[in-house]
Amino acid sequence: MYKLKNAIAAFFSDSRKVFWFGFLIATIATALELFRGRAENYHVFADATLYFWQGINPYTHEFVEELHRYFLYTPVFTVLFAPIAFLPDYIGGLVWNLTNYTLMYWAVMTLPDKIAVPKLKIFLYLLLLLEQSIFPFQYNITVCYIFLYAFTLLEKDKPVLAVLLIMISATTKIYGVFELALLFCYKHTFRNFCYAALFGAILLVSPAIVKGFDGLLPYYGEWWSILHEHNTEQVFISLIHIPIIRPFMVPHSGEVQLGSLAILAIAFFATYKRWGDFTYRARMLAVLMGWILLFSDASENHTYIIAFSGFMMFYYTKPEHTLFDKILYWTNWFVFGVMPVDVLFPVPVYAFFRKVLWLDVCLFTVTWVYMIYQTLNKVRVKS
Repeated sequence: MYKLKNAIAAFFSDSRKVFWFGFLIATIATALELFRGRAENYHVFADATLYFWQGINPYTHEFVEELHRYFLYTPVFTVLFAPIAFLPDYIGGLVWNLTNYTLMYWAVMTLPDKIAVPKLKIFLYLLLLLEQSIFPFQYNITVCYIFLYAFTLLEKDKPVLAVLLIMISATTKIYGVFELALLFCYKHTFRNFCYAALFGAILLVSPAIVKGFDGLLPYYGEWWSILHEHNTEQVFISLIHIPIIRPFMVPHSGEVQLGSLAILAIAFFATYKRWGDFTYRARMLAVLMGWILLFSDASENHTYIIAFSGFMMFYYTKPEHTLFDKILYWTNWFVFGVMPVDVLFPVPVYAFFRKVLWLDVCLFTVTWVYMIYQTLNKVRVKS
């Protein structure tokens, strides 16, 4: 038993072995879902993209009835996804998932060295959530690694590529736009925002390749309408959708989102003297990554890989970890990583905690508030 324990510990301390272990799981999961005909998200991405290039609008009820799912991503997504959409389904699905897996690994392992912890620890913490996103062919992984890698590039004074990545995220799924706030923390702020405006304009007009400039605004309007309809019909895993407050929050979700963001913005600009501190920048990024999940009107369990990547940034910039820190660390991992996996945890028990008690949202809300409190208080950077 002792030798087995040491062998397991040695295996999971080798970054290459961990990468290929996760890669194998991702490959098997992708292949199984493709062969079982359960790759609905991928088919929606691919079909919507093919529709776009054929001049057919994917933002219609006819599309929903045909695919039994909404296509919620922007017209820019259908431009950028084309190289994968035109591949045969089985190849395209594998390319999509395995590329996302690999880039997520890369983004974690190249985080700034000031996060003085083996990056493999962070990747292992996220691995269960990452594989949960692999199964349904989610775009959330893309958004997540862009958040992380753009931050790394900004820290390395490579703003052009960082801003381009942020704008790709922002113009395909709006989450990414909030990372632009961090540009205030780096030199040449005005120049970097000009880059953002330039890249954003190019990306936003790119669907004119097919639609023409005259049809561009109506096309975006149709996307917005279908997005709003979808978000008001379903219940998601966020503060906005907690049953006791959902009747108020959902009809006023825009005001709630803007109000909470305004409060964060005030706190951010009030602490401008700390923008030069790496710990502050990493933790503020973590707070933003948590906010977009808790206040989103379309969060699902696997979407929380974004929030927990931020939580890792917060956790590993602390010089010491209290008992409360460790409780949050392992409880969140268990609730979001282990409990949703039916082969690891009984489905009826998880359903009770998830759908009756809303344990996951309540737990991460406590975590997020704690992150804000710690971020706005001066804490020495971990050396």
